[in-house]
Amino acid sequence: MPKYSVIVPVYNRIDEIKDLLESLSKQSFTDFETIIVEDGSSQPCGDMVNQFTDKLNVKYFYKENEGRSIARNYGIERASGEYLIFFDSDCVIPSDYFSILDQALMTSPLDCYGGPDAADKSFSDVQKAISFAMTSLLTTGGIRGGKLSMELFVPRSFNMGYSRNVYDAVGGFREMFSEDIDMSTRIKNAGFSTGLIREAKVYHKRRIDFAKFWRQVYVFGMSRITLHLLYPGSMKLVHTLPALAVICGLILLLLGIFISPWFLAPFAFYIIALFISATISTRSIKVALLAIPASFIQIIGYGTGFIKAFFTKIIMKRGRNIEEEIAIRKGK
Repeated sequence: MPKYSVIVPVYNRIDEIKDLLESLSKQSFTDFETIIVEDGSSQPCGDMVNQFTDKLNVKYFYKENEGRSIARNYGIERASGEYLIFFDSDCVIPSDYFSILDQALMTSPLDCYGGPDAADKSFSDVQKAISFAMTSLLTTGGIRGGKLSMELFVPRSFNMGYSRNVYDAVGGFREMFSEDIDMSTRIKNAGFSTGLIREAKVYHKRRIDFAKFWRQVYVFGMSRITLHLLYPGSMKLVHTLPALAVICGLILLLLGIFISPWFLAPFAFYIIALFISATISTRSIKVALLAIPASFIQIIGYGTGFIKAFFTKIIMKRGRNIEEEIAIRKGK
């Protein structure tokens, strides 16, 4: 019986799964199994997975499309490890990941852990720019496992794990947006220990273009309101900042157009700060230049999604209630 079970839901990501499995096959610590759950893909990756059966303890399952959370739960039911690990299919795992993880959990046991993400040097410039936009203190408040953060760390499903005892007590993922934050909140509320293992990082490819990135962060903004309704009191100042930035930015833009261009000065200062920070972080002027639009997409996309959901669900009290939404998504 392996110590760890790695569970990865997949939907039309053949090339990404190849890179993920390649990285898992190079781990210095090997007491783990890998479970790939194909969630009704039109382009199955079974043949790709079979290429790694002599390098990895890997199992492949194909099921009808029901959503990534149900796919994860499907994998959990077929896992045999003492500890369940979750990666996204667009992750690449450093070769010392499991060595670091195992040592950390033996030294300071945790019922649930999460790790940060970063951009590998092999990623495209756009992917590196998006990674900066998702992890910088200037954009997200550093809430995804960075060294500086405006919120306590919350494990997320691109890089998290928990013991089988947690699963037995809390259950599986719910099919909803931000299902990983929901899961982490349920684990914490159940009294289990949760923490960040900073050295257990993954390389996260994220969205490959700005249009897909916009859609992703827009949904993140909307889902924050869902989480607020599920867990009153869970919303922090950092979660509202993008929406406030959108509102203030629009006001400044209008003042700059109709009153005085000096009202546009904050935009200039922020762009300069982004460029300097991204240049230092990525060591690339080209990536730093791309990080500027990526950062604005992150803030405006999240902020507008947040504002829309706040207005419709809280102010207008329109739409389905939270439990109805979860039930409907489970049925998809």
